[in-house]
Amino acid sequence: MELQARRLSLLKSRAEPSPVAGEGTFNIGKDLDMTKLSQATLRSLGPNVTTPGYDRSLLRTGIVHFGVGNFHRVHQALAIEACLHHPGNEGWAITGVGLTDGLAASAKADAYRQQDNLYTVTELTSPNPRQTQVVGAMIEYLHAPNSPETVLARLVDPATRIVSLTITEGGYNIDEATGNFRVDAPEVREELAGGPPKTVFGYIVAALARRRSDGLLPFTVLSCDNLPRNGDTTRLGVVTFAKAVDEDLAAWIDQHGAFPNSMVDRIAPQVPEVERLRLAELTGVDDLVPATCETYTSWVVEDRFCAGRPPLELAGVVFSDEVAAYVAVKGRLSNAAHMLMCYPSLLMGSRFVDEGMLQPNIVELLQAFWDRDASDLVVPPSGYSIPAFTGKVIERFANPAIKDQLLRVCGDGASKIVVFHGKTITQLIANGSDLAREAFLIACFGRYLRGIDDRGERYEIFEPHISKSDWALLRSEDPTGVLDIEAFRGLQLRQSGRFVNAFQTISDQLLLMGTTATLKQLLA
Repeated sequence: MELQARRLSLLKSRAEPSPVAGEGTFNIGKDLDMTKLSQATLRSLGPNVTTPGYDRSLLRTGIVHFGVGNFHRVHQALAIEACLHHPGNEGWAITGVGLTDGLAASAKADAYRQQDNLYTVTELTSPNPRQTQVVGAMIEYLHAPNSPETVLARLVDPATRIVSLTITEGGYNIDEATGNFRVDAPEVREELAGGPPKTVFGYIVAALARRRSDGLLPFTVLSCDNLPRNGDTTRLGVVTFAKAVDEDLAAWIDQHGAFPNSMVDRIAPQVPEVERLRLAELTGVDDLVPATCETYTSWVVEDRFCAGRPPLELAGVVFSDEVAAYVAVKGRLSNAAHMLMCYPSLLMGSRFVDEGMLQPNIVELLQAFWDRDASDLVVPPSGYSIPAFTGKVIERFANPAIKDQLLRVCGDGASKIVVFHGKTITQLIANGSDLAREAFLIACFGRYLRGIDDRGERYEIFEPHISKSDWALLRSEDPTGVLDIEAFRGLQLRQSGRFVNAFQTISDQLLLMGTTATLKQLLA
């Protein structure tokens, strides 16, 4: 009776939350007593800030990038930045494209305009930043809702040879139950009905159709998102969309285009206003859109480009035929660990990843997950040490200088849990293995969706791929409703009696005992 009463009390408190704001805060009107970042002020920046050592006036767009968020700016853009410091690579500069609309998106576009598309990247080590550099690789930023034809013109331009993407795991419009690209999604339906492009796939296919008509070959489409076989997934989306327009166009793209798979890795936290001001004071640079990151970075790519590529080896990029193995290690061990630790850490009161790593038993939880669940299911690249990799993951997550927000990691969990834990869950169920830690993850995710932690403190959540019908299910009196949300249906959790029982047990413990005691008992 007590358990049922507490369930009903919690269920009544559930409400569909409003999403958190996008990346960073853009306080453009604030006047700081610092040097405003622009092309004209580069020479006046202090000696503690590295500036581009090449002539930006010679740069030409060779890459169009969709999704200029923090990760792209500290990862792919920095690799291009390194290439531009070597003569002969002036044609590989970046045009950035923002697809979303709204005040934050418009403010971001205006900030780049004010700063001549420059921004700073600061590597974070404790207690002070290690290095700050101004990145000049992006020479143009287009806000697609305001200039769709300009975006298309840039994509059709023969100089554009690569179109790269960081549109998040949930941005690929894949039906998790079938593995197919969803041509029935509302924005896709509008595009296919003759409306203007709105999605990445609408822009890419429209541009490729024009290039074909103009006698030009396709550009390479390079996904840089955390997806297994992200290039193959991108090819599926582009070709499926094109087939709905013109089957001959789809065949041409499939034959002549290129969609390399890649693995990307670097922690890039959000930069709230308080951190922006701190960086300005430390560097003397008033950057409206600064980015920060850890010192660690990794990028592995298949060397399959249909229109040439920059010499990314100069930036430490690894070209390999074992990308799938690198992705498996990173996604199923590192990203999966991020998802496993973020929800209980948040529920126990932490707000940053490094704080979560100090919570009792969180490190032990990750080690148990690797040792007992995931490591034996992952085949690493040749000569790769999984223990060395997971040891580095612990070190990276615990770095107190990063201050990576748990809510950033938690966000869009409905998509990310499937991407990073789906295969492990499926294999553990099929093998008759222990399901306790995966059931704990899903149970903590369900509690996270209430928007309130174990101390009674509220937080905002961001779950764009949980539908209204899903929210109705989550607010119902069924405590196992989270197992049935649309994003999880492909995992068939409900069809595993063992998983349902493990989930129910842990869910009851979380309700009665709280997260700290439940985790301690789980690891006993």
